[in-house]
Amino acid sequence: MGISKFLYHFGRYVLMMRTAFSRPEKLSMYYRETLRQMNDIGIGSLVIVGLIAVFIGAVTAVQFAYQLEGSFVPRYYIGYIVRDSTIIELAPTISCLVLAGKVGSNIAAEIGGMRQKEHIDAMEIMGVNTAAYLVMPKVIAALFVIPMLVALAAFISIIGGYLASVPAGLMSDAEYVLGVRSFFEQRNITMMFVKSLVFAYILTTVSCYQGYYVKGGSIELGRASTNAVVFSDILILLADYLIAIILT
Repeated sequence: MGISKFLYHFGRYVLMMRTAFSRPEKLSMYYRETLRQMNDIGIGSLVIVGLIAVFIGAVTAVQFAYQLEGSFVPRYYIGYIVRDSTIIELAPTISCLVLAGKVGSNIAAEIGGMRQKEHIDAMEIMGVNTAAYLVMPKVIAALFVIPMLVALAAFISIIGGYLASVPAGLMSDAEYVLGVRSFFEQRNITMMFVKSLVFAYILTTVSCYQGYYVKGGSIELGRASTNAVVFSDILILLADYLIAIILT
């Protein structure tokens, strides 16, 4: 029963995505909607992503400084660890898990509300490809904006590590900067952007699917929003593991 249900939803998801990426009826309409989604996803998430990034870097620096107490490992390794851990793992994964909760639930609720109020049915009667109009701009906007948010989160995390370690006296300014500039590999930046693109696609398409096929009343809409967050988070963590295996 579980396998058949999974195959049913997976098949319906694939069919929806095939319809969603068909040729737009009116390019200007899709362009305006994409810009609106970029504003909602990007600008609307700056504060929460920035706050999380600061504390990610600060906690990483403090915890690693605690682990180095009494060891012969140079103190500047704190900057090196903060930089690599945030770029490779913490900035893309934690940021997108949070965005799945903020952006994903909002997308599912928005599309689900349109389904319940029969706005989607009205648009289909007017000849609009509703799957394309409701899904494609959100996916394109997320693929542009979320990697920018992740890159900003990585930068802010490094600053957060600095603020938690240098003013607190854990290490000097020169040591932290030396650690941040040591042993840099460009491949880590590539991995960060690959993860952010994959995670952005997952959290938007899964949330769109949950909202697009919602049935019933407010209870079902709330359940769809919850499922959008839960399934997106699970798939993001699974994709994170697979990308780590492939790229490392």
